[in-house]
Amino acid sequence: MGPGAPVLAFDVGGTDIKSALFDADGRALGLRRTPTPTADGDRTEALIARLGVLAGELRAAHPDVTPRAAGLVVPGIVDAEAGLGVFASNLGWTNAPLRELAAAELGLPVAFDHDVRAASWAEHVLGGARAYENSVVLVIGTGIAGALLVGGRPYTAGGYAGEIGHSPIADGPVCACGARGCLEAVASAGAIARRYRDATGVTPDGAKDVIARAAAGDPIAADIWDSALDALTLSLAQLTAVVAPEAVVIGGGLSRAGGALFDELRTRLAARLSFHRIPDLVPAELSGNAGILGAALRAREVA
Repeated sequence: MGPGAPVLAFDVGGTDIKSALFDADGRALGLRRTPTPTADGDRTEALIARLGVLAGELRAAHPDVTPRAAGLVVPGIVDAEAGLGVFASNLGWTNAPLRELAAAELGLPVAFDHDVRAASWAEHVLGGARAYENSVVLVIGTGIAGALLVGGRPYTAGGYAGEIGHSPIADGPVCACGARGCLEAVASAGAIARRYRDATGVTPDGAKDVIARAAAGDPIAADIWDSALDALTLSLAQLTAVVAPEAVVIGGGLSRAGGALFDELRTRLAARLSFHRIPDLVPAELSGNAGILGAALRAREVA
């Protein structure tokens, strides 16, 4: 990550937490995953306590490194300026003052952000978006999340910007959010696998298996993959018309489909658009570590 202040970093997900202590040379010490605390309803208290334990273990394991700040990134709707976890259905909180609580628990200044926005910042500084001032970073995995960088800075709109996974497409299935026709209900890796299982009764080995079956001539798999590509193309075309990003950086599990995803999207997007500037479609470079790197970069800003 490069030289700078030593910091703690935490990337919280619905199932696990990534934690690490970054030293003055930017090396991630003690990087590991631990389960996110389980609790009925709001998990705020249990999460903050877990962060305290993880920080104590990292400090004890590396007594020669003294962190000067911490970075905390979480999913859901996040108001980074106010330090609030506005809403996260899988973690149970509403308007939780996570930055304030984490700072009190850790005894450090805390930088707080949305996980995908933090990942997009890491891609902008260190990865696939670093050559662009205006870009969109998409993470396509169990769901679909996005973040916008405009003029080299995140565009947040109070935490509500970037929810491309819940942009509507025509005649789609009901999404987990309760709306009908959301992009992620058709084109996320999770949705692709689920739709194949529902159509055939066969549980595939993830979206990659469905894509392989489509390439091998399975007509049901081909139809599901084709509709996913069409949905992604439509959403990217709408995004291009409104925001005109120079690049769309795609990460998450589906990005590992390689040319089956990127080449198809390039061809379909070019066919759908006319006078618009067609964005570069590029793979994310930081893989599963973008979120925690983004947390560390943000932490250095308040150290």
